[in-house]
Amino acid sequence: MTKPQKITLSASRDIPFNKLMLSQSNVRHVKAGVSIEELAEDIARRTLLSSITVRPVLDESGAETGMYTIPAGGRRFRALELLVKQKRMNKTALVPCIVRTDGLAEEDSLAENVQRAPLHPLDQFRAFQAMREKGRTEEEIAAAFFVSASVVKQRLKLAAVAPSLLDAYAEEEMTLDQLMAFTVNPDHARQEQVWEALQRHYSRQPYEIRRMLTEGAVRASDKRAQFVGTGDYVEAGGEILRDLFQQDDGGWLQDAALLDVMVREKLAEEAETVRDEGWKWVEVDTEFPYGHTFGMRRVHGEAVPMTDEEAVRYEALKAEYAALEAEHAEADELPDDVDTRLGEIEEAMEALEARPIRYEADALALAGAFVSLDSSGRLRVERGYVRPEDEPAEEVEDLGEVASEMVPEEDIDDTVASTTDEEDEDDGLKPLSDRLVMELTAHRTLALRNALAEDPQVAVLAALHAMVLRLFYRYAVDSCVEIEPRNAGFGSQVPGLVDTAYAQAIDQRQETWARNLPKAPEDLWEALTEFDSCSREALFAHCVSMSVNAVYDPCQRRPRAIAHADVLAGTVGLDMAKAGWTATGDSYLGRVTKARILEAVREAKGEDAADRIAGLKKPEMVTAAEDLLVSTGWLPEPLRTPPLPEEDAPEIELIDDADGGPSDDDPDTGEAQSAEDGGEPAIADSEPLSEDDPVAGDAFARTAAE
Repeated sequence: MTKPQKITLSASRDIPFNKLMLSQSNVRHVKAGVSIEELAEDIARRTLLSSITVRPVLDESGAETGMYTIPAGGRRFRALELLVKQKRMNKTALVPCIVRTDGLAEEDSLAENVQRAPLHPLDQFRAFQAMREKGRTEEEIAAAFFVSASVVKQRLKLAAVAPSLLDAYAEEEMTLDQLMAFTVNPDHARQEQVWEALQRHYSRQPYEIRRMLTEGAVRASDKRAQFVGTGDYVEAGGEILRDLFQQDDGGWLQDAALLDVMVREKLAEEAETVRDEGWKWVEVDTEFPYGHTFGMRRVHGEAVPMTDEEAVRYEALKAEYAALEAEHAEADELPDDVDTRLGEIEEAMEALEARPIRYEADALALAGAFVSLDSSGRLRVERGYVRPEDEPAEEVEDLGEVASEMVPEEDIDDTVASTTDEEDEDDGLKPLSDRLVMELTAHRTLALRNALAEDPQVAVLAALHAMVLRLFYRYAVDSCVEIEPRNAGFGSQVPGLVDTAYAQAIDQRQETWARNLPKAPEDLWEALTEFDSCSREALFAHCVSMSVNAVYDPCQRRPRAIAHADVLAGTVGLDMAKAGWTATGDSYLGRVTKARILEAVREAKGEDAADRIAGLKKPEMVTAAEDLLVSTGWLPEPLRTPPLPEEDAPEIELIDDADGGPSDDDPDTGEAQSAEDGGEPAIADSEPLSEDDPVAGDAFARTAAE
């Protein structure tokens, strides 16, 4: 048997740098990887770590000339060349080389690049960790490998994941994105629990891993965290989970109980300061339900006037601002110093304009204040509210029938909210619960109020429609505008309602009008007559909008009023998605069955998206659906605005008094009936309504005809 021939390795030789030159046989033409400059710095720090492959240059007779070409190792040669140019290395310095004579030069270049095995990312993570454990700082490691310190922190974070999970990543059982998600929580036991739970899941998306690892934690963007401050929370011993691989809005506060204690203590301190102002009572909570001040009279204080010194300073700032603006009126762009100064003047003027409010002693003795947090975590103080029981006996007025008393929260059926796990797994399309429909329509009512307040002409139309129904037709309940007038409130808490954009717009408008109207009711008429037409229309629109009640109430069914709310919403162009409502776990998805969630995703994103999450458990499906529905504008049925009827309204049939229409002579003789269904209002007149009639335009004719 022939013995295998022994392998002879190519000879190694130290060759002066000036005897080397690049070969045209190098197969690498596309630049990739570390730059020549960074490689040169690395060689300067650690010297050359691998030899360069060379081939001798032969003359015509086949003898070596003493020069060598480099078919493999061109980037190392260029890095050495840069060091020579920088005079950091002698041009005659010896370079370790492998001298090749057999085969093709192109083969040398190709083999060196193809046979090289890239470093597995996990090996890099662990190498960084080993260097850190041996005393190297993150900045030193970053400098050594020409990366940023943040990259080193990310690699060290990955290396700190539970060893069993790193092994799963090494065996390609886990993706890098999944591994990055596990770095959110440093608890190895919790990481392993989540990974084990994911083995039984249809989907293992990184966002699901982050959600499971931060379950029970509070986002740093939460208003409670913003109010307390993450610095004080950490100082009190709380921990914050951070995500180094994506935007985390400040992370997650892990100790929710500690945060709640700190919020209560700080709110109590702030409330004590408010109580020291002399109010009869002060109520404190992180959030009050929308409408908590309904039924209370509000007293308004007067702004403390500027002192003579403050007034002089204000006028001086105003004059300086005007002078700077005039001086640079023709400039395309303001100089930096001028722009800065204008900003300083604006801040100073705003500080002087923001006068403290002073209340009379008798107002303080009657009224109280609510202390809570707004959506951004700032302190919200609502001062000057007088409870009905605190009103002086001689000032109590008969307000008439209480508007639409809502049933207590505990009496409202919320079958979906209390569904068992077995019911959640039911894929049948169940009707929405009365409680959920009530909450959704509460959102819609507020948004509809806000939209109506911004459209005075439609507000006048809505008021006219409601008044005509109530004056000329008995038992008319076809309008959602309750024009008695009364403020239609909300009898129970609707989560998140108080912080919506439409609720805040209404509150701001109410406060502005309250401060601009006279205090004494006997002065109101004269004040209104002095308003210009635009101001009166805007005030009228606001008053009408506050009477809108389109809330679904399971104990007081008003189908025709809710139908009118659809017409009103269509007329003002209400779009709840544009108004700010979004489908979240709290607002909708967590309150309905899985079938409803899939229906929402299917409508918004298509059948494929619904199929991708169909196998998830309820909590994971809610999270996935939130991400899929964001920015889609999808709305549940109670929040959708149906299209209006065709623009060409049917001509209104004129009916004589004898046919059942209302009569001026006897307004109480019977109800107005239509020819077809007995419920349509009929208008008796000698001429049909005209499009040009300022009172009876298209919209009114259409609404009356419906």
